[in-house]
Amino acid sequence: MWSPETLLIVGATFVFAGLVKGVVGLGLPAISLAILTATIGLIEAMAIMLIPALATNVWQALAGPGTLVLLRRLWPFLTASVAGTWMAVGILAKSDTILLSGLLGLLLAMYSMYGLVAPRIPSPGRHEIWAGPVIGIFAGGAAGLTGSFIMPGGIFLQALGLPPAMMIKALGISFTLAAVTLGLALKDRSLLPTDLLGLSMLAVVPSFAGMFIGQKIRMRLDPVRFRRVFFAALLVFGIYLIAKAYLTF
Repeated sequence: MWSPETLLIVGATFVFAGLVKGVVGLGLPAISLAILTATIGLIEAMAIMLIPALATNVWQALAGPGTLVLLRRLWPFLTASVAGTWMAVGILAKSDTILLSGLLGLLLAMYSMYGLVAPRIPSPGRHEIWAGPVIGIFAGGAAGLTGSFIMPGGIFLQALGLPPAMMIKALGISFTLAAVTLGLALKDRSLLPTDLLGLSMLAVVPSFAGMFIGQKIRMRLDPVRFRRVFFAALLVFGIYLIAKAYLTF
């Protein structure tokens, strides 16, 4: 049974992560993984994050037209990411989670610095046909080892130069598929206890509550400034996870 402290941590984490997603349109998996890994543990964080990440991204994946067009374009990247996730969870089951927490911190720090600097990533162009599967393997591997798909998966999708609505849909499709694959792989390796799955289901409520609040306050905030604050906070969490793993190891 979950302690009141655990319930409070999980509830507060997903309210905040949902609020960030409501304001800037992304960040729920990254924020929830960072906080829960620092307070509860990496594998537990990955398991608890699954259903809220799935629930808040599936509508993003299905809303509006263009789903089939994106799937036809992205299927090599998506297929490779599924394979990468499945193989990486097998490594996760045999690895030191302290070191993998440090890897998560490194990925979050790198993504944060990308978000703060906002460099222009060149489009892969004609190289997309082979770059997609290669990056998909690495993105899936990162998701399988740390729960985070955004680095380098999200960066690759942003480099494609999709229109904003299609970009949001592409991220939703990718994150949804990543969450489903990660959940099935964790269950296959007996890393998804029933009690954590139940807690993950409960976490959907604060996630949507946070998103609702975030959408309400979005009109009163400067989204560019809020994104900077979000990336700066994520950078702090990433550095903390790196330092904690290094000092512990």
